[in-house]
Amino acid sequence: MARVELQHVTKIFPGGVKAVDQVDLVIDDREFVVLVGPSGCGKSTTLRMIAGLEEITEGIIKIGDRVVNNVPPKNRDIAMVFQNYALYPHMTVYKNMAFGLKLRGMPKAQIHERVMQAAKILDLEHLLDRKPKALSGGQRQRVAVGRAIVREPAAFLFDEPLSNLDAKLRVTTRAELKRLHHRLKTTTIYVTHDQEEAMTLGDRIVVMKDGRVQQADTPLRTYNFPVNRFVAGFIGTPPMNFFDGTIRAIDGELYFEEGKLEGASVRDESSGTAGAAGRLTVPGNGFKLKVPPQARTVLSQRVGGHVVLGIRPEHFHMRPPPEAGEGMCARLDVRLTVIEPLGNNMDVYMELPLHDRVVGRVEAQTGLQIGSQIAMYVDLRKVHFFEPGETGMNLSLTSEQAHAFA
Repeated sequence: MARVELQHVTKIFPGGVKAVDQVDLVIDDREFVVLVGPSGCGKSTTLRMIAGLEEITEGIIKIGDRVVNNVPPKNRDIAMVFQNYALYPHMTVYKNMAFGLKLRGMPKAQIHERVMQAAKILDLEHLLDRKPKALSGGQRQRVAVGRAIVREPAAFLFDEPLSNLDAKLRVTTRAELKRLHHRLKTTTIYVTHDQEEAMTLGDRIVVMKDGRVQQADTPLRTYNFPVNRFVAGFIGTPPMNFFDGTIRAIDGELYFEEGKLEGASVRDESSGTAGAAGRLTVPGNGFKLKVPPQARTVLSQRVGGHVVLGIRPEHFHMRPPPEAGEGMCARLDVRLTVIEPLGNNMDVYMELPLHDRVVGRVEAQTGLQIGSQIAMYVDLRKVHFFEPGETGMNLSLTSEQAHAFA
């Protein structure tokens, strides 16, 4: 068991490409931390630097009380599980799991004990005499995990280990990994681009973009209190809807009035976010939405300024939610363009006068027709307001919440 600490860690590849930029991160002993972000965000490079497979350019990496910057991978007391399993095809499951211990010169009796214990934990006892080609993808991945377990390392490192599995197998294997961590309590660092994997597995999730940590917090706090627009757009499926607009003071009340950006807008499809580029106009046919009490103080300082409203798909409703209370629900008139049934729920894609692609996730019901005009209700307790730009800060956070992420 070990604490893993990164201090100002930077990685610059030949040509000046900065893959990781001044990352400060502490993974506590026995904690399960997931690094998540779009392709190219630096999460795998960070993991490989912890493992010693990639040299760091600047900074310090500590495992336990030991600085490991110049320690070779085999001496770092970590075990890494890769996306491609990396099993020896000519060896049985038993020999694959035992091979690393054999190289260390461990006694046969101790090797056997560790292999059998790991096989029992992972339900591999009946497969020990098979070779990898006779195993399914999920079974091969369990063997790769078993090979890591037998080493009894200070920390496990997982680099997108479920990417090669089909959707159903990813869900079941994900649950197995969570049970395994609960049982072994070994410090675990896990890399994925799948935010659903991150939310379900991690004690904490570390959202990365362009080599920088955007937010490191528990899954629910990251979902409920995203520090900026990028995190808000990346965490959640379907991604959050964003609306550019301005704050108006009308008869002593504050309102968000939807506007339109004139000029180029650069969209990041991996996160669903877009960077504001251009001039905001408020032509008068967008929707107006009353600013909820929790955001009035900070938005009173931004009257007439450009802000971005964020609404998660699941915070749209076909009828006013009774739990929202009086005055905490806003009506939007929309036109349905696509309906996607999902069982108990359905995703509905909608058009507004200034916005042609809004998605809501609502309770499934029959009778809705594409092209029809309907009313949608927004729970104002759950909306967010951001500064403009792809990583604009969340203006909806209270001073206490903002301080917690500083």
